[in-house]
Amino acid sequence: QVQLVESGGGFVQAGDSLRLSCAASGRTFSTYAMAWFRQAPGKQRDFVSHITMSGGRTYYADSVKGRFTISRDTAKNTVYLQMNSLKPEDTAVYSCATRLYSGTVYTRYSDYTYWGQGTQVTVSS
Repeated sequence: QVQLVESGGGFVQAGDSLRLSCAASGRTFSTYAMAWFRQAPGKQRDFVSHITMSGGRTYYADSVKGRFTISRDTAKNTVYLQMNSLKPEDTAVYSCATRLYSGTVYTRYSDYTYWGQGTQVTVSS
């Protein structure tokens, strides 16, 4: 059974940084892609970033490009999201997701098979 557990959320000031973690378990993830999504109150769930566990190919939403960095530790089956220069509009519940990677960057939440429970990030101005 696949399990994803996020951690690292919190309350910060605008301009601060946070690093989120997503620990995966339940199978070998070498052929999987991992992604971060976020959902603010009253809004849809938006794609943030994507990484392949094998090769580390990354992709970012335009809204976070240059500020957020996704990385992975394959030995730990863990994916990280380093978030710098945080803005109030980054406030959301951040969730990680995973699916088998087939050569395409998937940016729709419906494309992903497994989800974590989410971690709250609040950025105050």
